[in-house]
Amino acid sequence: MQKSNAIKTKDFWQKLEHLLVTSNIILDRPKGSKHPHFPEVVYPLDYGYLENTSAADGGGIDIWRGSLPESVLDAIICTVDVRKRDTEIKLLLGCTDAEKELALKFHNNPFMAGMLISRAVAKEVT
Repeated sequence: MQKSNAIKTKDFWQKLEHLLVTSNIILDRPKGSKHPHFPEVVYPLDYGYLENTSAADGGGIDIWRGSLPESVLDAIICTVDVRKRDTEIKLLLGCTDAEKELALKFHNNPFMAGMLISRAVAKEVT
């Protein structure tokens, strides 16, 4: 990766971290709860949003919260939803590799596709 791209990547993650630390996390869909409009859809992890932020769907920036004790932001999921005709990112906090896969699977269905992007901390320029 060229140095300028590495700096842009670092800046991207730092800006996400800024939103994270300056916002309240609202977990309004606990692990095991059903989607409010699609009761057959069950959340495999705690799911919520960053209060006072905005995403493509008009709600806050979405969060998946895993079981790790530290809320480290080390991945995002980029989604395309053909039913809603939008794209979004979902922040993954404190997720194990298995939990990241559960969140990714949640976003890959007949109406939506998701792609996991992991934060390569070791490759960032300091």
